Amino acid sequence: MSCYFQPGTMLGVLFVLQLMFPMACACAVEERAALLRIRSLLMQANADVPSSWGQSDDCCSWERVSCNNSTRVSSLKLDSIYFFDSVGPGMRYLNLTIFSSFHELQLLDLSRNYACLQNFDGLQGLTLLRYLYLSGNYLVGDNVLESLGRLGSLEAINFADTSMSGALQNLAFRNLKNLRELRLPYNRLNGSIPASLFELPRLEYLDLSENLLQGHIPISLSSNISLSLKTLMLAANNLNGKFDFFWLRNCAMLKEVDLSGNTELAIDVKFLTSATPSFQLRALMLSGCNLDNSIIAGPNLFVRQHQMQFLDLSNNNLVGSLPNWMLSNETALIYLGLANNLLVGSLDLMWQQQCNLQMINISTNFFRGQLPTDISSVFPNLTVLDASYNNISGHLPSSLCNISSLEFVDLSNNKLTGEVPSCLFTDCSWLNFLKLSNNNLGGPILGGANNYVFSFDELYLDSNYFEGALPNNLSGYSVSIMDFHDNKLSGKLDLSFWNISSLEFFSVASNDLNGQIYPTICNMTGLSYLDISDNDFQGSIPNCSSKLPLYFLNMSSNTLSGFPGLFLSYSSFLALDLRYNQFKGTLDWIQDLSEIKMLLLGGNRFYGQIPPSLCHLEYLNIVDLSHNKLSGSLPPCIGGISFGYLTNDEFLPMDSGMSLDVGLSVMDNDDPKFSYDTDYVLQGFTFSTKGNVYIYSRGFFNLMSGIDLSANMLSGEIPWEIGNLSHVKSLNLSHNLFSGQIPATIANMSAVESLDLSHNKLNGQIPWQMTQMSSLEVFSVAYNNLSGCIPNLAQFSSFSGDSYLGNANLHNLTEGNKCTLTTGPMEVGDVDDASDDLVLYIISAASFVLSFWATVAFLFCHSLGQRLVLQL
Repeated sequence: MSCYFQPGTMLGVLFVLQLMFPMACACAVEERAALLRIRSLLMQANADVPSSWGQSDDCCSWERVSCNNSTRVSSLKLDSIYFFDSVGPGMRYLNLTIFSSFHELQLLDLSRNYACLQNFDGLQGLTLLRYLYLSGNYLVGDNVLESLGRLGSLEAINFADTSMSGALQNLAFRNLKNLRELRLPYNRLNGSIPASLFELPRLEYLDLSENLLQGHIPISLSSNISLSLKTLMLAANNLNGKFDFFWLRNCAMLKEVDLSGNTELAIDVKFLTSATPSFQLRALMLSGCNLDNSIIAGPNLFVRQHQMQFLDLSNNNLVGSLPNWMLSNETALIYLGLANNLLVGSLDLMWQQQCNLQMINISTNFFRGQLPTDISSVFPNLTVLDASYNNISGHLPSSLCNISSLEFVDLSNNKLTGEVPSCLFTDCSWLNFLKLSNNNLGGPILGGANNYVFSFDELYLDSNYFEGALPNNLSGYSVSIMDFHDNKLSGKLDLSFWNISSLEFFSVASNDLNGQIYPTICNMTGLSYLDISDNDFQGSIPNCSSKLPLYFLNMSSNTLSGFPGLFLSYSSFLALDLRYNQFKGTLDWIQDLSEIKMLLLGGNRFYGQIPPSLCHLEYLNIVDLSHNKLSGSLPPCIGGISFGYLTNDEFLPMDSGMSLDVGLSVMDNDDPKFSYDTDYVLQGFTFSTKGNVYIYSRGFFNLMSGIDLSANMLSGEIPWEIGNLSHVKSLNLSHNLFSGQIPATIANMSAVESLDLSHNKLNGQIPWQMTQMSSLEVFSVAYNNLSGCIPNLAQFSSFSGDSYLGNANLHNLTEGNKCTLTTGPMEVGDVDDASDDLVLYIISAASFVLSFWATVAFLFCHSLGQRLVLQL
């Protein structure tokens, strides 16, 4: 974001006027003038200007302004008044000297205004300032905190998410003896944590999470840490060394500790039996730290923590079973996070009555057992249940429907069987997220409901045994993801389905569905991902007059027909898979796929030439035009496509996520929230290479880049420019009519792992330069008209005779380094023989050169030779 200079306003004239005339209003004239100047800046920025500003002379009565008993401004709450979408020059830059007139100001709140704040020296005169809230802005300048170091009255500083960078200096905090609250999360602070922070005598709240801090936490057994400390949040940094909770034993006020995401930070929670910590923690978040397994086995500080409400020990490779202390009847736990560990055993201990528990995340462990039939009695206030990736078996209890607070359920990748209670689909309007993927569930899809109204935001029922047809008259105002792939669904998709405007991701791949794609698909203005592959959909794709937001479209393995160009040219595809259908026509329409990365059109009836516009698809990484009726030559410009060079990890813009509050009235904004990454995981796609069909899943652009033009009627010579494709890993030109010689430049395809030129009309020798292709694993030039000797160096020594079948004039090397006519399967010789052959080639060439120059010397230097030249 750019910051523009906005000159300040001279208030001297107004100040003189105040001295000359008695104050006619209830606030100081220079303060009123400063507020009007601020209003002018807000109006320039199209911000939400308080309507009362300027309506009366008494600025103490204006909105967001408070005054003290002496009618001087003491509080300015100007948070969230600037709208980022309405960018204006005023609030792009805000010179803080404009607040220097408010000499008795105690609170200044400019939070969440996306403004560039500069010149912190302008606040030096605010000696009574106690609360400074600038989060959600952009702080310009170095040593911002040092500029505020002389404001000894400061009690609370909130600079969260302000793009602060650099190191924290000890000098910045030495004079802030009254500081109780310091919030600096979501910035780019680096270096170590200054020890002076923990020496502040009144410090209660310290949040340095989500930065780049490193080194050890400057606390030890002898530290003089503030006994007022309540909250310590240092999560998501690069801290290391050891942290012992025994060092905090005297902090009786301590309630919350979050050290998550410091993978090199060794945490010690052991307490001697005779030692009792003086604190009672309310929240302890240690996800992704270097935890000792004694935290599960005990004894440790948890035995004495009877007020613990939030506990997160996920992502720590902990082993063992659930300890008794964690889920005893005396526990006050609201949130329990044990995900991504190595915990085993039964969950029977958890299925005791836990009235307080609202959020449970025990995913990705090895727990076994069944869900309790009376789960609504065990967890009457449950909001989140994530037990995915375990060994849970049995049926889904219908009592889940009786938990009216339930919003999120993920039981995917377990061993659940039976039917899903229909009430989960019909009676649970509060349930936003349901994921039951990869189980052994069956029965009618959606419980056999008719006239279904989707109440879910996200619904995953894929990889099960659900059967039957999807309901008619579907509707839904909020559903964004539906995944039903890999089931036993049948029948047609009702016309109403193709009109759910909120749908973003939809997959019914690998079922037995049929019917057509209705023109109402053109109304699905939110649809980004559509996978209907491996079904029996028929007919043509509708023509849409407006552009769809589709990024990924997979219609492969159906019976679709017609010309797809008119539909496809109005979308923003990154990946398009139309393989194994009955589409026809030319490929001129692909010029509109300017963002395409994966273009799979094999197994259709496309004809005509490969258009040169293919070369304009600069992001293309994988192309499959095989098994069509394409003819003509291969455009030489194909060598100019990047094929993987411009690829990054991002494939689809899927930034969806879910964050849920526990929902108790006693909770405040600092309480941990359950966040869930709901990025839609793309289904794997297939690509033929190395003679086999491989499945590539998410991240496949980093795994594969390839070209498959096999089984067409392409002719002419292979262009030498193809050697420029240094990033391509697989090239298949087999079963065409290519003629001429194999270009020697093909050896420049240094990344190629699979090269198939078989079943063409190629002639001449195999270029010896190809022996430099060190990545080559699979190679075939079978059934051509090649001649000469077979290279036998490096990778070529590993290829069997099958790679050269059907070339009558190809020869093997013998022990005498001679080529012999090959009959039957090739017997490839030793590498040493090939080396000798190459030496013979070099010696022969050298002999020719020496003979040539000897002849020249004879003709021009020897007297007899000169006479011969003259006679010529």
